[in-house]
Amino acid sequence: MNNNSKPIIMGNDHAGFHLKNIIKKYLTDMGIDVEDAGAHTEESVDYSDFGISVASMVSSGSFERGILICGTGLGMSMAANRFSNVRAALCNGIFSAEMSRRHNNSNILVMGSRVTGEGVALEIVKHWLETPFDGGRHQMRIEKFNNMGKRI
Repeated sequence: MNNNSKPIIMGNDHAGFHLKNIIKKYLTDMGIDVEDAGAHTEESVDYSDFGISVASMVSSGSFERGILICGTGLGMSMAANRFSNVRAALCNGIFSAEMSRRHNNSNILVMGSRVTGEGVALEIVKHWLETPFDGGRHQMRIEKFNNMGKRI
């Protein structure tokens, strides 16, 4: 697996707690260090707090990649994509995970625990980690993302 020596930061809300723990075990069993930004229980919390925490760590360069999980993945992806240099991709299938890496160089994988089964989620993570960025014309498009804040 590519990138297995680089740590990953993970975050979740109450709805994503169970799936986060399954993915965390999968990653650690593969020798990947995981920083768990919480939530650490199924008690109701605000997803945005954890999306902000993980996205800020990826945005700053403290982590190259992160994984966020909430009920649908929608709220987490919206929160995370407000940060510069973050390309959070909501993926409910293997193809979207692969394409988010190949064409968008996604650095945060977002999933919805209420819409993605455990087995599919593990396959999504596997493919997201293994798929390289194609670069080339896709890098030019990412540069447009990076420059958007300078124009607004």
